[in-house]
Amino acid sequence: MQGKPVAEQEIGKLLLLETVSYAESSMCRRRSLLHYFGEEYTEANCGSCDNCCHPKPKVQAHDEMQLALEALKDIGDKFKIDHLVAVLQGKVTAMVKSYGHNKSEFFGAGADKDARFWNAVIRQGLIMGFIDKNIENYGLISVNERGEQYIVKPTPITVTLDHDYDAEPDEDQIGPMKGGGAADEELYAMLKDLRRKVAKQNGLAPYVIFQDPSLEDMSIQYPITMEELQTISGVGAGKAQKFGAEFIKLIKAYVDEKEIIRPQDMVVKSVASKSNNKIFIIQSIDRKMDFEDIARARNLDMDELLTEIEAIVNSGTRLDIQYYLNTVMDEDKVEDIYLYFKEDAETDSLDDAIEELGAEYSEEEIRLVRIKFISEVAN
Repeated sequence: MQGKPVAEQEIGKLLLLETVSYAESSMCRRRSLLHYFGEEYTEANCGSCDNCCHPKPKVQAHDEMQLALEALKDIGDKFKIDHLVAVLQGKVTAMVKSYGHNKSEFFGAGADKDARFWNAVIRQGLIMGFIDKNIENYGLISVNERGEQYIVKPTPITVTLDHDYDAEPDEDQIGPMKGGGAADEELYAMLKDLRRKVAKQNGLAPYVIFQDPSLEDMSIQYPITMEELQTISGVGAGKAQKFGAEFIKLIKAYVDEKEIIRPQDMVVKSVASKSNNKIFIIQSIDRKMDFEDIARARNLDMDELLTEIEAIVNSGTRLDIQYYLNTVMDEDKVEDIYLYFKEDAETDSLDDAIEELGAEYSEEEIRLVRIKFISEVAN
């Protein structure tokens, strides 16, 4: 494998998200910054930052804080803020469905509030010391002892909602976005057109080239070298080398023409430790280790393991799982599912595949063959 370690890419994205959260937050800037570096600021108003000098109305949220903490305790400590928000809002994302959290009693319990509200509540929980965030482990969050006490005995809490920049457009902004925070819609449309062209040239479905989230990330990060392309979500060394040249050529021309200031030009890079899970999984599959043994060794269930493997393959790393398919699936089933993704599927949607293939094929079987297909065709 070439390029940056997976963990370094993940930590870099996490730092960008932290920067976006800081910019959008309506909480005291001084308090947020000191908390980030492990210090506490107890004053209610610093009297100097934009949020303290021009405060937005606060809303009562002690019931919602208790709900968020209970939901986080229920799903466990392996997830980030956006996953918890999806569970509370009742959104069936691939990850929510994969972990079975759409069956949780807390799924949709906060559907009456939007994502901005829940992000503000969770950030308040971090500041107040109810929730811990593990920065070294991709920003996973967990309820701590103080949070457990709040669940049992909640007290009144108010939160200030994050800024809604979509509802407050900058009238002075002219022309396309100048980088950071949201996808450049003009570039995104150009990338989709290029993907369609490359897919046709190679006789493949467009999603096999690069998936939509990867194109969205490209239209935020503006990668203009092969190394930068490999830091994009869902793009590893193999996929970058195979399909990336035309994409970075297009992006570079666009950046030059629009005189865009890219996030990479402003962000301080961070070095992180290697992703032990992913390296272990790749090495274990190379050794043809049984999937159940791999999962057991890393304290994962099968859904969690398949999610990890899907992330590895979607980022461009080629994995040969045929040895495992030979032991758990009938050859005809493998061929039927493989042909579906090769000839019929317009996207890699699991829901579409389940609906199209029918009850004869389990979700796990479809995911396994989809991994084989993406690995062999796209990587």
